[in-house]
Amino acid sequence: MPTRRRYLIAVFLLILVSVGIAYLRRETPPAQPTLPPHSYAKALRQAHDGLPGAARMLYQQLQRNDLAPIRRAALYAELPNYPSPQALKLARMGLENDEPLVRRAAIASIRRLLPAAQRSLVLGPLLDDAEQSVRFAAVDALLGLDPDAIGLYFGPLQAALEQYQQTMEQQPQDAAAQVHLARLYLHENDYTGAASALQRSLASNPDNLEALATQVRLLERQGQHDQSRQVLAQALALRPDSAFLQHELGRWLIRHGQREFALLALSRAVELEPDNADYRYNLAVTLHDLEQSDAAQKQLETLLNRQPANRRARVLLIQYWKETGQLQNVQVLLAELERQNPDDPFLQQGL
Repeated sequence: MPTRRRYLIAVFLLILVSVGIAYLRRETPPAQPTLPPHSYAKALRQAHDGLPGAARMLYQQLQRNDLAPIRRAALYAELPNYPSPQALKLARMGLENDEPLVRRAAIASIRRLLPAAQRSLVLGPLLDDAEQSVRFAAVDALLGLDPDAIGLYFGPLQAALEQYQQTMEQQPQDAAAQVHLARLYLHENDYTGAASALQRSLASNPDNLEALATQVRLLERQGQHDQSRQVLAQALALRPDSAFLQHELGRWLIRHGQREFALLALSRAVELEPDNADYRYNLAVTLHDLEQSDAAQKQLETLLNRQPANRRARVLLIQYWKETGQLQNVQVLLAELERQNPDDPFLQQGL
């Protein structure tokens, strides 16, 4: 082999060795920690069941950047039971997510995490979101706030609300959409628009219980209390075993100052649908208002046994037990809450 060729081959090999050494020695950024595939399911189960460490696992999962939108949305649904500054930070991150599904889930989460007075500052910018469904979700979350609480977003809210109403008007055959439209009109005190929307809903689906309940509210708002009672009574006569209608009857009686009679209807609703947390919670509140503290506490205990993650019920039961001096029971619930979420603001109040 000619000397020149041997020299070129040696130089080429030397270059390859140098490049290989440089590649092996290069600085690489540390790999992001990965979680085992089952960690998402475990975190969701812990949060849903109120198990120890639930908040930490939930926060950890929400910081991942490899979750499918539907999975991230499911985590946001659990977040309001685990409030903290970190929870709010994670929820606000969701408002900036590329996926509309995630942004809507974050809006629903913030709606429960923040009091009304603080909500508009966080959700107001979403009234101009590029996605229509996200804008409408922001409207739903801000409806009912007084003008002072809405502040600078009063104009954008009105504009988005009008667009919302126009969109619902274009869906006359959608019974659920028409009920929602009626509620939007009720917010604006537009009783004629609300009545028309309810007529369309009931024409499309005469058995729509949500439409009947909204019709009761509409008649009450117009001062037609006897007519509202008749609508409810007629619906109950046809469906006496409807937990929803029994609960609505209880709420109607409470609004009309008849708590003692409301107790019967609310108790019947819980009997018919024992796993409904809202029904049992409202029954407990009514019992407490009627100075039946022991019965109220038992309802909340039952609710927590069924749903240990239900923070609203836990906080209310703690307050009721404080009132009756059952501090040992208070300590037990606080200890469970601390195991679930050591950063819960309620824990700062202590005994």
